[in-house]
Amino acid sequence: MSHPGEITRRQLLRRIGLTAFVAGPGVGLLSACATGGTTAAPSASAPASSAGTDPKNPFGVDAKKGLEVVIFTGGFKDDYAKLVHEAMYTKSFAGVSIKHTGTQNVGTMLRPRFLAGDAPDVVNNSGPEAMDVAALAAEGHVADLGPLWDAPALDDPGKKVRDTVTPAAIEEGKLNGKDMTLNYVVSHRGLWYNSKLFEKEGWTLPQTLDEFKALGDKAKAKGIHLFAYPGQKGPYYMLWNMLYQAAKIGGNQAIIDIDNLVDNAWKSEAFKASVTAWHEIFTKYSDKSYLGLDHTQTQIKHLQDKFLFYPTGSWLEGEMAKDKPDTFEYALAPFPTVTANDTMPYGAIQVGTGEVFFATAKGKNPQGALEYLRIMLSKEGAKGFVEQTKSLTIVNGSAEGVDLPPGLASANKVQTAAGQSLITSARFEGWYKELFDYAWAQQNILMGGRMTVDEFLDKVQKKADDIKADSSIAKQTRNA
Repeated sequence: MSHPGEITRRQLLRRIGLTAFVAGPGVGLLSACATGGTTAAPSASAPASSAGTDPKNPFGVDAKKGLEVVIFTGGFKDDYAKLVHEAMYTKSFAGVSIKHTGTQNVGTMLRPRFLAGDAPDVVNNSGPEAMDVAALAAEGHVADLGPLWDAPALDDPGKKVRDTVTPAAIEEGKLNGKDMTLNYVVSHRGLWYNSKLFEKEGWTLPQTLDEFKALGDKAKAKGIHLFAYPGQKGPYYMLWNMLYQAAKIGGNQAIIDIDNLVDNAWKSEAFKASVTAWHEIFTKYSDKSYLGLDHTQTQIKHLQDKFLFYPTGSWLEGEMAKDKPDTFEYALAPFPTVTANDTMPYGAIQVGTGEVFFATAKGKNPQGALEYLRIMLSKEGAKGFVEQTKSLTIVNGSAEGVDLPPGLASANKVQTAAGQSLITSARFEGWYKELFDYAWAQQNILMGGRMTVDEFLDKVQKKADDIKADSSIAKQTRNA
């Protein structure tokens, strides 16, 4: 895996066009596919096309073939696909037809189609119903992206595509060493809050757990909850929260051990301390009614100052742009320190790549699928995404000349202050989605008061043990 030290700060400043440092294993937002567990390690299917000699059409796209694209309409919506990437594709291949589908239910819509051999060409595999790419890859449904990374860049044919993106993104898209997914977006995850409310009340950001709870008492006196997360769509935000907090307490090894299915990793002192702290915060300073809400409903309440802190990623600001009142300005806060001996400092922040795309190997136009992804990875395509979504991409310099909103500027400031104190992402979310889904489901039971912290840890560890012992599930490991 890529290590923060492999990329210098100066290089990254140039690469994303911001004073930011991007590193650390990223996250794939994946979920279970109807095809079930794999019987062998995921293997890349035959490449859709080897890189050809024509830099304008390196994959040998047939201009007469249509293209089908499925986009997850979550926080980024899907205008960027229609107005930028698809428009660029049709400009390159005049007269070509593109079938576009936007959905928040990727898995429900596409699982039957993959089973029936009727896959689209490009899939934005994100959200709560995203599919298990490892299972799809093992069955030959996912195209090898090696030819994409080795193809000439659209903007500069003298460079390969791989030379125009943040290197960590390529590493984070691998499964057993094979290039299987494109993780397109650079995201910051932490606690989001209304900086205008804090300024109005004269509140400062709490840096310790005791300070965090003291602020909760002040907010409660004003009828405001300290914290909330959605228990329906988006409950995994809370699981991320507890995992990242565990890394601050015990170092990134706490997450790496969970990813590697190390014995009793879920019962480590660091993860137990994190779960215990957030269970107390939710129990004393939140409301169980949020367990019945989805992410949008919860985020609306956040905009109404019903609670102070919300755990999610930097896509939040763009997602809620149309609903945000003038009295609300998004800003990012690091997680508070929990113990006096936390391994990472207060300012440590989680930065990774996400928003997963893949090209299907058995679609009607696999060559066109790779070309579509090459367009996404062009400077023009990436800048268009940033302009439409106000979120960063993995493409070097994609934010240059774009006026960034306050929340993203805040995230950049927090990341700059963090320096190399960066929290890694949990890879088991994509490797063992059954475990990930089980963990957040048990987490909701815990937060609902129907389970103790120790019972939660026992149940999730048992699930991890079962997956480790299941020879039908391909195992993967990471070192950093």
